[in-house]
Amino acid sequence: MNTTLDTIRTAVSNTAPGTDDLTANAFASAVWSIIGEPGDQTAGHLIDTLGPSAALQVLLEDDSPSLEGFDVQTLRERTLPRATAGLITGAFRTAARFGAALLTPEHPHWPAGLVDLGTSSPHALWVRGNSELLTATPSTAIVGARAATGYGEHVTMEISAGLVGRGHTIISGAAYGIDGMAHRAALASHGKTIAYLAGGVDRYYPSGHDALLTRIAEEGAVVSELACGQPPTKWRYVDRTKRPWHRRGQG
Repeated sequence: MNTTLDTIRTAVSNTAPGTDDLTANAFASAVWSIIGEPGDQTAGHLIDTLGPSAALQVLLEDDSPSLEGFDVQTLRERTLPRATAGLITGAFRTAARFGAALLTPEHPHWPAGLVDLGTSSPHALWVRGNSELLTATPSTAIVGARAATGYGEHVTMEISAGLVGRGHTIISGAAYGIDGMAHRAALASHGKTIAYLAGGVDRYYPSGHDALLTRIAEEGAVVSELACGQPPTKWRYVDRTKRPWHRRGQG
């Protein structure tokens, strides 16, 4: 295999500004968010055991020995098709173009609540807006049906506005229905809100909420554990609901 961690790092540093300052583990964590899927426990276990950089090196090198207790070959089969210098470099360049900041576990704004997910924890987060909000407490997640009733949206508006009045940051998924109302009510109440997406932050989804997400990025934060260029998919929506901010928020 010609693709190695060194060749990927060189390709990225030659085309994406600011990446030279990343530590080896921060860079590797970003790469994992590009080539992997959220909640992959095999990748998470390997990373927890070896560290992000060493685990990525094992993944990329054909002659790396098999590790007892790890199905490295199967992990390779589902990640190596994305582990190309072109795709990885493209993700970093797109992030730079859209002003998306990279957060890894060594970043001061990394949400402490993610430790609850163990080996399913995100490798990295990509953020448009104020990344410091990810550590804000108290914060509360408000999520619900897309096909919401008028009454449901009215109650959501009151709940969101009331929590903002008590100093809470509102977290939701930017979907139609309850999610969108939670965000709009927080903004209308001059509060802070975070939108957590099931695809890259370069592509606001749903498209009907483009203006809403643009405003959230200006006044709050839009975040994803998927790198730029990754589209939202059905299984990514399902996995997103397992995250701490969707279950109970932080604080």
